[in-house]
Amino acid sequence: MLQKMADFFKDKKVLILGFGREGISTYHFIRDMFPDMPLTIADQRELTVINDKNVTLICGENYLSCINDFDIVMKSPGISFCNVEVSGNTLIECQTDLFLKYAPCRKIGITGSKGKTTTSTLTYEMLKSAGLNTCLIGNIGVPVFEELKKVTADTIAVIEMSSHQLEFTHHSPEIAILTNIYEEHLDHYKGGFSGYVTAKLNIVRYQNQNDTFIYNATQGLDGIFDLNTSRSNRVAVKSEDALPFPVNNPHLLGEHNRHDVLFAFAAAKLFGVTAEQARSAVDGFSGIANRMENIGEYKGITFYNDCIATIPHSVVCAVEALKNVDTLIFGGMDRGLEYKGFEDYLASCGINNLIGIPETGHKICTALKSCCKKNIYQAANLDDAVKYAFAHTAKGKICLMSPAASSYNVYKNFEEKGKHYKSLVELYGK
Repeated sequence: MLQKMADFFKDKKVLILGFGREGISTYHFIRDMFPDMPLTIADQRELTVINDKNVTLICGENYLSCINDFDIVMKSPGISFCNVEVSGNTLIECQTDLFLKYAPCRKIGITGSKGKTTTSTLTYEMLKSAGLNTCLIGNIGVPVFEELKKVTADTIAVIEMSSHQLEFTHHSPEIAILTNIYEEHLDHYKGGFSGYVTAKLNIVRYQNQNDTFIYNATQGLDGIFDLNTSRSNRVAVKSEDALPFPVNNPHLLGEHNRHDVLFAFAAAKLFGVTAEQARSAVDGFSGIANRMENIGEYKGITFYNDCIATIPHSVVCAVEALKNVDTLIFGGMDRGLEYKGFEDYLASCGINNLIGIPETGHKICTALKSCCKKNIYQAANLDDAVKYAFAHTAKGKICLMSPAASSYNVYKNFEEKGKHYKSLVELYGK
């Protein structure tokens, strides 16, 4: 396997595009194989000096203009090619594709607009509960190259895959799970939503008749794309499907989390996991940061952090699952999502205090003020929002921060936003 990887890069002019977590991982992987191979690293940020005489840095606003000067571009997931033209002589590659192509292990890939992290974690825990040799990698926070030298033919790699990681992928895992598809990342892809869907479908597009595609039949995906995108076996998961065990874990509240359990068990069963082993994994599930995360009770109010909820559907799922939400903090970067249906929901649901933060939160609040008489507040920032929440949320009720938008207008990512929210709750809750 490693020899095949070495042959792939040998004597090629290679660009590492983006030097975040995955780019750094790619650099170390290639450098281990070729200690003296000339490499170029390009990033919009000004990078600190790398102690490697065989590395050339290209940094700044025009960093993408160099891509057609290389044989192979190892692209990091977050970089958009929406306005980039690639020549026919340049191969755009990514870690996900090379792992799927060369890693000797068995592979379960999970993608979807929402639910992929929970489903991936549950699948991994179910396999582990059965004593199987497994690893959890990918968009979960562990670049797949980190495990490439460790996996064997007995390993089952559970790989969380974002649309960005799938965009330039030309291989599919033997088990592919698609949790759902909603409008998301419209500013990243040529063609907007259609480009996003095309990227997602790479998880199943290259499967064969021996592979399995597990998908959400409840959402009616037939109306979004042609399910005949591969020759693999189909497993349609529906909301009404029965589980052979109850889901009583407080970290898995709501119908959407039950759906994630169904996806995970559908995959785990293919590897011989029993209902009892799966139940043990579900019962022991400890939750995931920033996903309906209970951060505690302060001054009689229970605060939840749901920063991962970057689309309206996820916010609605959280509100319906928690049932006791008196205050909702929402808003973030405007990426062109349609919010009319979300505004209608907020106007009619039982939430009393609606706190919007820039950018989308202010727009939604403006629309709501003209159609409902709830307590609606346009906060200047998250700090202002948390202070207002403490002053207006009823004791014994929930304040939920669930943005329905991305965080990039103010924060580096949703994790940073969630961390800031938790620190503000702790500060004003003293």
